[in-house]
Amino acid sequence: MDKIESAPPGSPTLESLPVEPLLTAEFDANPSGIYERLRSTFGSVAPVALMGVPVWLVLDYREAVEVLRNDSLWRRDVRHWRARNEGLLPRDWPFLSGYEVRQTMFMDGDEHVRARRTHHSALRPFMSWDTPQGRDLCLTVLRHADGLIATLAAESGPVGFVDLCAQYTRPLLLMTTANLLGFPGDLSDELVMDLWRMLDGGPTAGLATSRALTAMTRLSAHRRAALGDDLTSYMLLADPQLTDEQLGRELFMNAVYLNDITGSMVLNTLLEVLRGNDAVRHSASIGLFSESANRVALINPPTANMCFRFAARDVRMGNFWIRSGDAVSVSAAAAHQDLQAMTSSKLFAHDLSTRAHLGWGAGPHQCPSAARELASMIVTTAVARIFEHFSRVELTLPPDQLPWRSGPVVRGLRLLPVRYELRSTKRPQQPTARDSWDAYVTRTEEPHTQGGGQGVAVNTTKPDSSSKVTHRCLAGGSCDQGQPADDARLPLPGLCLPA
Repeated sequence: MDKIESAPPGSPTLESLPVEPLLTAEFDANPSGIYERLRSTFGSVAPVALMGVPVWLVLDYREAVEVLRNDSLWRRDVRHWRARNEGLLPRDWPFLSGYEVRQTMFMDGDEHVRARRTHHSALRPFMSWDTPQGRDLCLTVLRHADGLIATLAAESGPVGFVDLCAQYTRPLLLMTTANLLGFPGDLSDELVMDLWRMLDGGPTAGLATSRALTAMTRLSAHRRAALGDDLTSYMLLADPQLTDEQLGRELFMNAVYLNDITGSMVLNTLLEVLRGNDAVRHSASIGLFSESANRVALINPPTANMCFRFAARDVRMGNFWIRSGDAVSVSAAAAHQDLQAMTSSKLFAHDLSTRAHLGWGAGPHQCPSAARELASMIVTTAVARIFEHFSRVELTLPPDQLPWRSGPVVRGLRLLPVRYELRSTKRPQQPTARDSWDAYVTRTEEPHTQGGGQGVAVNTTKPDSSSKVTHRCLAGGSCDQGQPADDARLPLPGLCLPA
């Protein structure tokens, strides 16, 4: 990137460039093809239109990491958006309502650091099996998963058909959210649909956002009056100065990530196993479901295109000058394509860390480590229980005919229809306590691959977590491969190759 602080006269502005709409039927069916075409036409960054509004889309891995890590240049606060401030956005532009919800994700500087610290403090009790809250949450996820599968078996028998989106993943995440946030009653499936409407920019996105915020604000007031052993109460204890409205906005975004992003991670992981991805199936077959999820995040990250950053000053990127106040979206999906090309090897070659994915983000706004641990536990448990209960699972539609949601942010399935066979009528043995948290199940079965069904063999063999390997970091320098650090100034393990 060029260090010059202002664009030279005559350089094209975003508004002056011809842009093609991103959200098309072609994009829904084949987003990878669209990213490649944009890259071949424009380079590492491309101008696109989101429902009539021009924005920049960052396509290459190095540029993506630079934007994510440099929060002094790339701001998150929507008040930095020049088009918004100058009244250039359509009054009914459906994506604006989500950006106007002022919560941690859209804060900068000290305000963001303080809010992030509150989140981490409140989440810490839930991120380890060694705490009562962590144990209870893990067992709750297991219990809900087993209960949903038992309900399916009671309704359809030992052999039947099920939509793993509507009948398993979505209710599992709703029940988990209700438990974690401390809702006094069951959450309605309509909440998830409202979160979908907000992220996908439907015609009722504004109303959907308002309904979800109202529900979370009421929850905040309820928990303030009656503290419990839940995330909402712990956030109030971590920062007693939070108003009900402020806390409601934070809970709103937590619900988005718990239900929409985490749910899509579950479904995308299941899909890659069922469609026959060898690397993903191998990880699942030996019980490493967390590794399967990492591999899937490289292929098909649920957050395909990240929420906007806004340039704090003029900066050159790729073939263009991005002006101060321009909106920029980092495409994790396109960046992963570029990473594959950079390494000049197969996507899952042994010398490429599967944690190179940007599914958790990077830099100061990277998903907090406590939240990453929590989401990983939910995803790996949800996936592991399917293959513990079912001896066979096979898609009932060809993979290229599965319906995907149409939206700029989340790459998520609308449904995942499968035919299943239960392993037996006897309830499977529960995982041991420690293995429950790590999502390693205790039984070992032979793979079952006849008729297209993908049974998975699992065992309790775990990698040696004590060993560390020095890596060559694509971001520069060297580092020890390990849990990605929150500090953006450290080399990111996700950018490393073995030295």
